This record gives sequence, structure tokens and C-alpha cells, in this order.
Amino acid sequence: MSIAEIKKLPIREKFQIMEALWDEMRPEIDAAEIPQTHKAILDHCHARVASGQEALVDWDIAKNRFGNG
Repeated sequence: MSIAEIKKLPIREKFQIMEALWDEMRPEIDAAEIPQTHKAILDHCHARVASGQEALVDWDIAKNRFGNG
């Protein structure tokens, strides 16, 4: 099935295809190694939030703050 054919499908069928793709890819995704550099960045961000140096922002607020909402 081509991308052009998928674009013509009803939304329900597009979601079914997406679910099938995620189910198919899940084992690979779960087994993928997360780079240490990514872990370090996340750990640093988590530590800043935990210490009160940074605060989490609601996603809708963040989108609106940057004009993408």
C-alpha cells in the first residue's frame, strides 16, 4: 500500500494501520539502546526539577509560549 493510498483512507483505517505498525515495531523499540548522552541529559533535567531550579510546564502552555498552539 502506498502513502497516496493511505492518505485516501478513512481516519479509522489509518489508526488501525498505525496500531499495527506500532505493534510490529514494539519489540525493536523496547530493545533499542538509549544513548548514554541522552540519559545524561534527562538525568540533568530531572535533577534540576527535583532541586527546584526548574519547573515543569503544561504542554499546552509551552506550545502557546512559542506560538505553536
